[in-house]
Amino acid sequence: MTEDSANYSLPPMMPDLQSALLCDDVRQERNGKFILIGLYDALALHTFPSRQPRLCIVTRWCSGLGTFTQHTRIVAPDQETVIMDGRLIPVELTSPEASRTNVELFMNVTFREPGTYWMEILLDNDLKLRFPLRVIQRTPPPPGTPGMPPPGEGPGF
Repeated sequence: MTEDSANYSLPPMMPDLQSALLCDDVRQERNGKFILIGLYDALALHTFPSRQPRLCIVTRWCSGLGTFTQHTRIVAPDQETVIMDGRLIPVELTSPEASRTNVELFMNVTFREPGTYWMEILLDNDLKLRFPLRVIQRTPPPPGTPGMPPPGEGPGF
């Protein structure tokens, strides 16, 4: 390798979004591995409006080179109103083989009504992924449902 080739720098290369998962919480082991707790396909809430105290979005970027900015937001069923705007998170990839995992925490997200909300993930203001989050109204099981305690008995009574 000559000195000239050692100083050669590659142009920036936009990374791929390898995954994006919504969950209750994220832990990290001593060895660096992430543990995702309570993955969401949908949110079942009793009343509306309803406040979700904590939502985590985990993203993993790979096959890119350079420094970029991730921005995540939650959009209402009207597909226009942003109900939660995440912070700007740097994504730095120092080689095409590198990867970057980001964990973003949303606190006290208010869902005003049932419906399909949208998780949007942007990189340098370019929409990379948009996926649905179904928010449904949970109805209590009718009295006498098998496996359910009779009214006035069970946890919390």
